[in-house]
Amino acid sequence: MRHRSVADLMTPTAVAVQRGTSFKEIARLLDEYGITAVPVVDEENRPVGVVSEADLLRRHTAKDGPSTAEAMMSSPAVTARPSWTAVEAARLMERHRVKRLPVVDADGRLIGVLSRSDLLQLFLRRDRSIQEEIREDVIVRILRLSPSAVHIDVEEGRVTLSGTLERPNLGPILVRLCEAVDGVVEVVDRMTYEEGRGAP
Repeated sequence: MRHRSVADLMTPTAVAVQRGTSFKEIARLLDEYGITAVPVVDEENRPVGVVSEADLLRRHTAKDGPSTAEAMMSSPAVTARPSWTAVEAARLMERHRVKRLPVVDADGRLIGVLSRSDLLQLFLRRDRSIQEEIREDVIVRILRLSPSAVHIDVEEGRVTLSGTLERPNLGPILVRLCEAVDGVVEVVDRMTYEEGRGAP
């Protein structure tokens, strides 16, 4: 199975600002591009922080100190790598309570931005493509079963498995593998086994 990576999901050529960019210019960029935060980069295009809508509102309310990106940004920037899986990026977002991650290359230079809405694209996969991946990758390639051994029904990302397998110990493995497929929301196991009992 090939999980879609950060590179597959991110928005490339991200909007970014310099340390000295003003409050008004940042607000204009957020509005123009319909985004909620913008990376702050140094002279070599390496992220040094992030300015969000919350940072702008906080500075506007406080009305003290300079209103530049450097003064308002959250620092250091929490970044992701293009080779990461969506799950790795989502966990980092959750751990740091951020909604967007600047994506950097091996030299630490900005190449894109990954947002929560980008991650949600995983769950907008067509049911048919999920079904095909389960049949071809999970059933045939990994478990080495006949493609007709398991009936796979997918509706709105909810996978229902039915059919008869020889070994009951395959049930939990099959379910775990299906749960790991991008776009799967839930797996319902309705398999039966030739030994006369359901999955443990």
